[in-house]
Amino acid sequence: MSIVRISPLTLEDMDLLLELRMEVLSNVFEEERKNITDDEWEKIRNQNEIYYKKHLKDLGHVACAAYVNDKLAGCGGICLYDEMPSPDNISGKCGYLMNIYVRKEFRRKGLARSICHFLIEKGKESGAEKIYLESSVMAVPLYSSMGFEDMHGYMKLA
Repeated sequence: MSIVRISPLTLEDMDLLLELRMEVLSNVFEEERKNITDDEWEKIRNQNEIYYKKHLKDLGHVACAAYVNDKLAGCGGICLYDEMPSPDNISGKCGYLMNIYVRKEFRRKGLARSICHFLIEKGKESGAEKIYLESSVMAVPLYSSMGFEDMHGYMKLA
């Protein structure tokens, strides 16, 4: 039987945080990575370090690592912030799930769901009333089964 452990990551885990973040980016932006120089990639890494140093300290981000039988298997994070209060989020407190990532050999075993549950709980503990995410096509069934709904009308400036 596999033993799954989800552990919060702190500033003391900076090397691991950055290793995982760059692994996630390498997978999500696999094609784009081919056109990014090593210097540009290092700048992205450095900017992530600045982000973590600020937001792990001010509690604007919670990061975690997932282990299966003490082997590093995945990670995730939730950005915590305020937006203007509205009828669907009276407090204005939000959580944005990101980097829900499981290494290939550990996929399809419920680990992403465990990471999400951990981070959603952290978001709720911080007072977030609205928790959302962006999803790959592959992960839509998972997130739908957890109660996430499509948010129509969102657009991004190119």
